[in-house]
Amino acid sequence: MIRKTMAACVFAASGLAMTAQAETWTVDPQHTEVRVYWDHSGFSEQSLEFTEVDGSLTFSLNSVPDSTAFFTIPVDSMETGVERFNKDLWSDTFFDLEKYPLISFNSTSFRQVAPMKLKVKGDLTIKDVTKEAEFDVTVHALGEHPVGRYFKYFSGTWLGVTAVANIKRSDWNMGAFVPMGSDEIRIVINSELRAVE
Repeated sequence: MIRKTMAACVFAASGLAMTAQAETWTVDPQHTEVRVYWDHSGFSEQSLEFTEVDGSLTFSLNSVPDSTAFFTIPVDSMETGVERFNKDLWSDTFFDLEKYPLISFNSTSFRQVAPMKLKVKGDLTIKDVTKEAEFDVTVHALGEHPVGRYFKYFSGTWLGVTAVANIKRSDWNMGAFVPMGSDEIRIVINSELRAVE
């Protein structure tokens, strides 16, 4: 308990020193993954990955409510590991890739619930449907990247986060084959972001 309290104090203190004003962070595509999980008829949990994501985050520990985020994901960057399944998901039964090539998330609120925990709400747009989604965000690290001692690429200030949201795919007009594939979807994003200098 003492160790956790000390870690939280150190994190908060470093945040106050480093974020006197909001910093803008950009996604490092080499160390960001977006995964989606669902239940397959009660027999297994399956997943897919979106291999591309673009966007930025304006974030300050001094003023979390003033933070903003906007991200886009190309639907054609989706990979299930099965070519036929990729094509099924790109069809108009699901993502309708030809009409709606991008998924987007535009934040509407940030709320700090613990020293390293946030709740982020925003408008999630898939196809032609925009609905609110809420992510539980864990901040793993903020500061100099230890790998920066060995590789120049990692110099500067970095932010590491995990964001998790649970949605129902039918809310975005993708309810085909429920309940063989669960309506409930878990989105897990792991990302390292670099501060814009």
